[in-house]
Amino acid sequence: MEIPKEELDERKIKILDAIIRNYLATGEPVGSRTISKYTDLNLSSATIRNEMSDLEELGYIMQPHTSAGRIPSDKGYRFYVDHLIREKDREVTEMKDLVIEKTEKMEQVLKQVAKLLANNTNYATMVTAPSYHNNKIKFIQLSQMDDGQILAVVVLNSNIVKNQVITVKDALDAETLLKLNILLNTGLNGLSLHEINLATITRLKEQAGIHSTIVSDVMDALAEALSEGEDLQIYTSGTTNILKYPELNDSEKITNLLSTFEEKEELANLVNSTFSNEETGIQVYIGNEAPVQTMKDCSVVTATYELGEGVKGTIGIIGPKRMDYEKVMDSLKNLKQQLDGIFDKSKE
Repeated sequence: MEIPKEELDERKIKILDAIIRNYLATGEPVGSRTISKYTDLNLSSATIRNEMSDLEELGYIMQPHTSAGRIPSDKGYRFYVDHLIREKDREVTEMKDLVIEKTEKMEQVLKQVAKLLANNTNYATMVTAPSYHNNKIKFIQLSQMDDGQILAVVVLNSNIVKNQVITVKDALDAETLLKLNILLNTGLNGLSLHEINLATITRLKEQAGIHSTIVSDVMDALAEALSEGEDLQIYTSGTTNILKYPELNDSEKITNLLSTFEEKEELANLVNSTFSNEETGIQVYIGNEAPVQTMKDCSVVTATYELGEGVKGTIGIIGPKRMDYEKVMDSLKNLKQQLDGIFDKSKE
């Protein structure tokens, strides 16, 4: 008579899960000593042997004649797969629930994305918060604050508004401010930072005449407003997964690699390198191809997600060169599709 699945308590489920995962990884029968090291149950080998005997009696594992270890039975595989499917369905549901939240929940979403991705792949992961790229000037407004200051308001095509206070020697009358506003908007609207060259600035300063210094100050404000990667937020997870791979577990290598994840400055360089590539699909860096020095012994797989209106972010997975590329790329592809257009969905 078949024993109902419900008769497996949490401890038996964890031991069965460990047996199957270990057997899938090695192809070798699994003994109690291996399981005692593999699980977080802190059980003795004797206790694990008793649990394994129960699992064998229930038909979830079996013992090959030539070995003292156990291997999964068809019934064990079925339980594992059904359990895995339920778990993955739950994770997907959680992900979808998070993804459709309003944009103010973005930090929570991205932290969860990094965590789920690390758990799913068993590698280190990083996800950047969305930032604005290739922004163009939509509108510039100069207005008088007091005798010594004017306020420059810059509106970008992504509807981001930047304010900058500019110090002036003398107060400007309304007519002068109007002329400067017309001059700046006529000469700069629709341009990105990269499209504003020295000739453009020189022409504007000549047209501004005695107020050319104000044009210079406005250009400085524009450079700050349009700078890419400003206050880049990077969320990481699974960094200790790196310790599981012997080829990366060299003391010096691992120290440098973990520092990279902790300080995040070099991760920002990786993100900027990803953005400099015009492709927004999946990119793979193997060994020396990695733009970050501490990752030269790793493989790095990244994808750019787009939230519309020039808003982009990066998802990245860092692991050994022998990583499961197919699984990693599938994971990134699915996440990219879920994150693409999230701003548009949140407005519906």
